[in-house]
Amino acid sequence: MGITPTPASVDPRLLTGAAALVIVALLLLVYFYRRRHYILFWIAGWLLIAAAMFVSYPKYTNEQAGWMAYGVSQFLGIASALVFVLSADAYRTRPRVRQLYGVMLLPVLLWFALAPLPLGPGAAFAPGHVLIAGALASAGVAHFILVRHVRLFGALVIGFSMLGLAGSNLWMALGVPEPDDAGVRTATFFTLGLYLVAALGMQLMTFEDMTYELRVTNRDLEAAQAELRDLVTTDALTGCRNRRFFDEVIGRELERHRRYNIPLSLLFADVNRFKAINDTLGHEAGDHVLQQVAAFILRRVREADYVFRWGGDEFVVLISCGEEEALRKGADLQAAFAKSSKAAALPQGVGLSIGVTEIPPETRDIMPLVKEADERMYADKKRAKRRR
Repeated sequence: MGITPTPASVDPRLLTGAAALVIVALLLLVYFYRRRHYILFWIAGWLLIAAAMFVSYPKYTNEQAGWMAYGVSQFLGIASALVFVLSADAYRTRPRVRQLYGVMLLPVLLWFALAPLPLGPGAAFAPGHVLIAGALASAGVAHFILVRHVRLFGALVIGFSMLGLAGSNLWMALGVPEPDDAGVRTATFFTLGLYLVAALGMQLMTFEDMTYELRVTNRDLEAAQAELRDLVTTDALTGCRNRRFFDEVIGRELERHRRYNIPLSLLFADVNRFKAINDTLGHEAGDHVLQQVAAFILRRVREADYVFRWGGDEFVVLISCGEEEALRKGADLQAAFAKSSKAAALPQGVGLSIGVTEIPPETRDIMPLVKEADERMYADKKRAKRRR
């Protein structure tokens, strides 16, 4: 069978088939840049649509051959809709096309290819459109579910288009009496428009997929850069910031100190008897002492302040307070460490010597003040030795 095209009009089936091939060509170009499985399923779906349209378009000299061609066309329409269902699943994972699917579709193919021979095209018309409508509705729902996971507007456009196509096919099954009815031609033009909207949604979804992947890649890159920066600016043994990080932040902190008149002090801490422990018990024991001391200081200092491992057994704390308060906090730190369980578990005599100096607002060069705090720390260490 088939409707003979007249010179004054274009058969919508021919137009739909040609449009499907153009869309296939565009998707092939997209796949060349985006090797994603869901694009392959789209291509397969559009090829089946093109085949369905071209099979039913010609005017067959043998009437029964035309009826069989129409039945095959309906089956190809069902297959294309099922492929679009798989395309939604293929976005997140590679779906497995099982042999069982072919076994299940074989009786459907036999019915649509052979039933029209004794029963006429009506045997494939309404059943075909009902099955196509069901498969397209499933494809629409599958894309809506995809939207919940990936927030792609293109998938939303495809989902609505598929539901519109499902409604159009259901209307043809229920409201049109036979394949040659004039309503089929009108409905085919309408479905062509919906197919074009679906194709636009596919192009949009691919573009969104690329931008989404770029955003994810950029986030991963930023996270990797942050991790690398932490590795570069953090002392591997103690977990404190290192002198490289001190050089990075001190200029900013001094500027903030000047602009907002925030008090700022340096607290210079040294571990007592560290050299003797290294010499007598070994570097492994010395490393353990440094780790325990650093963990104690980090736990006792506010998150807004900075703790740096200055070198060897020396630590510098950049603390937001004046000198008087910094002296009190330094004394509290020494006393708390001496009474702590960490100190009790370390070799005898391990303690903290601390020197403090306040940073004046007009400070441009911090190093003289670091040296001053260092000298005060050594004075504190000497006083501790005299007390012993």
